[in-house]
Amino acid sequence: MSNAASLDVKQKGEAKLVYDGTETSLPVVEGSEGERGVDISQLRGQTGMITLDEGFVNTGSTRSAITFLDGEKGILRYRGYPIEQLAANCDFIETTFLLIYGDLPTAAQAAEFRAGIRDHTMIHEDMKSFYNGFPRDAHPMSILSSVVGALAMFYQDSLNPNDPKQVEISLYRLLAKLPTIASYSYKKSVGQPFMYPNNDLGYCENFLHMMFATPARDYVVDPDFIEALRLLLIVHADHEQNCSTSTVRMVGSSNTNLFASISAGISALWGPLHGGANEACVNMLDEIAKDGGNVQKYVDRAKDKDDSYRLMGFGHRVYKSFDPRATIIKASCDKLLKKLNLDDPLFEVAQQLEEVALRDEYFIEKKLYPNVDFYSGVIYRALGIPIQMYTVLFAIGRLPGWIAHWIEMHNNPATRINRPRQIYTGQTERSFVPIEQRG
Repeated sequence: MSNAASLDVKQKGEAKLVYDGTETSLPVVEGSEGERGVDISQLRGQTGMITLDEGFVNTGSTRSAITFLDGEKGILRYRGYPIEQLAANCDFIETTFLLIYGDLPTAAQAAEFRAGIRDHTMIHEDMKSFYNGFPRDAHPMSILSSVVGALAMFYQDSLNPNDPKQVEISLYRLLAKLPTIASYSYKKSVGQPFMYPNNDLGYCENFLHMMFATPARDYVVDPDFIEALRLLLIVHADHEQNCSTSTVRMVGSSNTNLFASISAGISALWGPLHGGANEACVNMLDEIAKDGGNVQKYVDRAKDKDDSYRLMGFGHRVYKSFDPRATIIKASCDKLLKKLNLDDPLFEVAQQLEEVALRDEYFIEKKLYPNVDFYSGVIYRALGIPIQMYTVLFAIGRLPGWIAHWIEMHNNPATRINRPRQIYTGQTERSFVPIEQRG
């Protein structure tokens, strides 16, 4: 199996940069979906200048054939396939294969891929002792990052990023072991014994079984829970050059191994402005519920220009009209809440807030629609997933995208170690003053 990515871009003319009477021509390149960019790779060599773009919000760091995203139109496609079609027709493993290898698998390829994952679901027994050294209240994301990084110590036969066979065994190990590592972090937090993976179960079912079964009582997973988790993993599987994916690429550009690169991505995802947003959203809903469920009070605060308060789970930095991922999982969210009929004031607050966001002119005008973090947080709550595990589930879903981007980066002949420039704003040259002369 090989990655079918094409990294070609077409030159579509030139842009002119005029500074201090000197004109410099910069090529304009165009991708397969018509996106255009000014290629500044020779700018410093030609002019001695660099560009300044805080946060890289207008900077294309790479060419990629994995995911296309149009925020204005609410479009998300993996390898050309609309996310809506994949969510309706594929399971998570098929979607994973697509992202990594470039095409949907044949029946034979899917069977081989599933078998490869099943062969590696257990972690080395000695790794279980790590969990005894973690505090019981340690955040599961810190455990996840630590244990994934430690895989490099236990599987030293697959660390060479330039050996396709070693890369393939590493990606199988990561896809298979991450749910096991994640479930063990939960079991550690509640003082329950670890549950070994059951390879007779599907990917989503196996994870939920490891989470909630015990040696004293088996856990039969509700099919609607499996379906909800399948959708969540698929819609989170990739999202172009986001913070954690860019981190995986940057760390990987130094030629470090896949385990270390993914561990770094997990740490980046942990942030409340990235993968931790769904956790922050549920904390917000819980805060409102504990304050008597007065939704209007918090809506009014969010509208008040003099109040720094902001509602979590609404709007999106990239999507300007709607979040297509939220549209997909909203139906699953509604179905679960109706089926379970849980007596939880948080769900009532969530439904009231959703109603406001979809009808209130202020929210409509500001494009503050419920996003994927809003619905995913509510679904995780309904599934019985503890709040600290929400971002862990996000990491399991995002893993295929991280792997796909890491492989694509290494297959790109233009890749160099990432090394951003800066505009220095510190002191100019100073003379050293001996300590006894410093006033």
